[in-house]
Formats: sequence, structure tokens, C-alpha cells
Amino acid sequence: MTPTQQEPLFNHIRFIMVEPSHPGNVGAAARAIKTMGFNQLCLVKPKLPTIITHENAIAMASGATDVLENAVIFDSLEQALAPVSLAFALTSRPRYIGPPPKTIRQSAQISASHLQQHSTGQVAIVLGTERTGLENNDINQCQYVCYIPANPEYSSLNVAQALQLAAWEMRHALLELLDLHQELRTPGKILESDLPASQEQVQAFLTHWEQALIGIDFLDPTNPKKLLLRMQQLFTRSQLSQNEVAMLRGVCTAMIKTARKIENATINTDPTAKSSS
Repeated sequence: MTPTQQEPLFNHIRFIMVEPSHPGNVGAAARAIKTMGFNQLCLVKPKLPTIITHENAIAMASGATDVLENAVIFDSLEQALAPVSLAFALTSRPRYIGPPPKTIRQSAQISASHLQQHSTGQVAIVLGTERTGLENNDINQCQYVCYIPANPEYSSLNVAQALQLAAWEMRHALLELLDLHQELRTPGKILESDLPASQEQVQAFLTHWEQALIGIDFLDPTNPKKLLLRMQQLFTRSQLSQNEVAMLRGVCTAMIKTARKIENATINTDPTAKSSS
């Protein structure tokens, strides 16, 4: 079950692209939104009227065509922001006059708090054109300026990349708010062999390991010193999985087999060794 199915708060955030000109970026934006559990993509005066059906947009959406097809096109930013109660203008350029600046992480935290306090609230992240970004008039329609604290010597981000980072921060903040920390990692299939090895399995491996070390003449059983103890500490500290124990025991088996082959070959080629045996 996705967070949008679990919690309606994910439906209270929209991502607005102002005058996008590249269909590929619009498709990539749809993909970025969907991967983070959001679904509202708004376009203001796109350069191409059919930008959401352009082949490059569909290709870059890569499975997020539902978000792309449901993107809403507006004639002005004012229309796109009409139902919004809190808006952030995403820009990397410093402004001496305008809304107060916040990092994208601070912006996401403010958004989560806003939605927690106002059940009917709507939040928007506004992004400008690929070439010139947002105009002052666009920024002044937002309550905050937000920025991504990137490398100051090269802070240029593709608009879809910037949107991806914004969507991730919004997701993180909402899941923290909803106490859904387990959603912060992508669930994967856990194999039984990936589970931690039991003490019994580890001890059986250590016995096998000792036999292998003796077999290759690395360990003198009459004078082991502290070698086995140190190796036991090493493997215990590693917190081996069942799969790792099985792998290491396979190495032990191969070591013992190889040692025996070498011993047999020596006996067959050395009459003295054969007679003495």
C-alpha cells in the first residue's frame, strides 16, 4: 500500500512548472512525483500545447504516464495557485526583496506542519523555466523562497532533478509527521538465507574453519596460540548471515579438498613419502 492510499496528505501537495519548454523534462517531472508518492503535476503556459502527449514526455515519464496524463494546464500561475494555502518558489538565485528564504528541507518541514494544522490546506512547489527560472512576479505570489543548498561553485540543476529533490524532501517530512518511518526505505524481499546466522551455525562454521586451517598447515593444532580466538572475535563482530556462513563453509570444504589432493599427489610422486606412510 502506498502512502497516498494510506494518508490523504500526499494529495495535498502539488508541483507547478511555469512555462516548461522541454517535453522530456515534463515527463521526467511526472516520474519524479510518482516515485515519491505524489500525483499532482500542474503546468502553467507550456511552450507546446500538446506537451503532455509528446513522445519525449511519454518516454521520460517511464511508467508514470498516469501522472502525465492527469497533469492540469493553466493559463497563469495565479490560477494554478488558486486553491493553495502555502506556496514555495524553488529558485537558486538570491533575492534582496521578496519572500523569506528557506532550504528545501526546512520548506518540507514547514509544509508538513502546515498540513497537520490545517486539514484543508494545500501546498505548492513552484519551479520556473529551464533557461531563466522564475520571474519576480511569480516569486512574489509565494509565501517562501526555497532553495537546494548545492555546490555554490556549480549549483545549476535540471528542473526535473530539482523537482525530484523537492519531492523527496516532502515525502520524508510527511512520513516523519505520520510516524511512518518504515516507508523511508524501499521494502525488498528478505530471503531466509539473508537472516542472521544462529550461534549454533556460527560455532559449526568455526569448527569447520579450524579443520580447514589445519588442513592447509596454517594452524598448528599443538600450538594454536591466540589465532582461533582472534578469528572467532573477527567473525562474531561481523554478525554473519546464514548465507555468509554457508559461503564460508564452502570455502572451508574447498580448502580441505585441495589440501588432500596436494597430499595425495605428493605421496604418488615421492616413493619415500609413500613408504613412510
